[in-house]
Amino acid sequence: MIQVELSRIIIDEKRQDQVIVLKEKDGERQIPIVIGFMEASSIKIKVTGMDVPRPMTHDLLVNIIETLGGRIERVLIDKLVHNTYFAKIEMKTKEGELKIVDARPSDSIAMAVRFKAPIFVAEEVFDKTAMNPQ
Repeated sequence: MIQVELSRIIIDEKRQDQVIVLKEKDGERQIPIVIGFMEASSIKIKVTGMDVPRPMTHDLLVNIIETLGGRIERVLIDKLVHNTYFAKIEMKTKEGELKIVDARPSDSIAMAVRFKAPIFVAEEVFDKTAMNPQ
C-alpha cells in the first residue's frame, strides 16, 4: 500500500461528475478519481474549513462514530474493476476492535479528511491508473 494525500479537487458545477486527484506522499505519481458533485463538495467544504450551519451527511457519520467511541484509522483504495475504484474504511471500536467497512472512495476520502486519517492506495491500482505530472 502506498500512502497518498489529497492533491486537488476539481469541481465543475456544469457537470455531474467531478475529479479528485490523489498524489503519492513520497513520490510524484497521481491518480485521478471521478466522484459525484455532492461528495466533491463535502470534501472541499472540510478541506477549506468552510462553516456550514448544520451537519452534512459525512459530518453526521463522524458524529455517530465518535459518539459510539469509534475512530477511523485509515482508508484503503484497494481495487479497480471495470474502471470503478473500491475502497475500505478501517475503524477501531471503543473496545479497540478493528472493523472494515466497504465504501466508495469518495465517501471514504470525505471521512478520512474529517478524521485526519491516512489514505492508502494498493500498488496494483497505482500501476493501472497513475499519471506522472509533466
